Amino acid sequence: MDMTGMLSPPYGLVSLFGLSFLASTLVPLGSEWLLILLIVQGQPAPTAVAVATLGNSLGAVTTYLIGSFGSDYLTGRLLRLSDRDLHRARTVYRRFGVWSLLLSWVPVVGDPLCLVAGALRTSLPLFLVLVPLGKVCRYAALAFFTLQGLR
Repeated sequence: MDMTGMLSPPYGLVSLFGLSFLASTLVPLGSEWLLILLIVQGQPAPTAVAVATLGNSLGAVTTYLIGSFGSDYLTGRLLRLSDRDLHRARTVYRRFGVWSLLLSWVPVVGDPLCLVAGALRTSLPLFLVLVPLGKVCRYAALAFFTLQGLR
């Protein structure tokens, strides 16, 4: 089956935004594969990286807000974070402080880090700088290596 043209540009970017958003909130998904697919299909890498970063960062803000205002019900039932995941995130957060938010893109620990940041009332403006910075670096690296592979 030919994969080219499978996702037309507007639907591809909307899908990338939605998947990136969900990947950092409620659903254990990954958005990297779609970013790579869109770039391979000819989507400009800067556009794809920007859309993925925005979606993933807004999802992280949602997780932060759940940490700020949520309860154990939201943490356990909605985000499905285990006590072990939360313990790991708290340990990393205590050790590295707000700088650990640069690692909010890391699987398993990233979403709990955002939740812990919200629960500990980390400055939202600082959160809005560190989290997107980490996420854009990850997506930009993926785009770079994808483009290198296409040469």
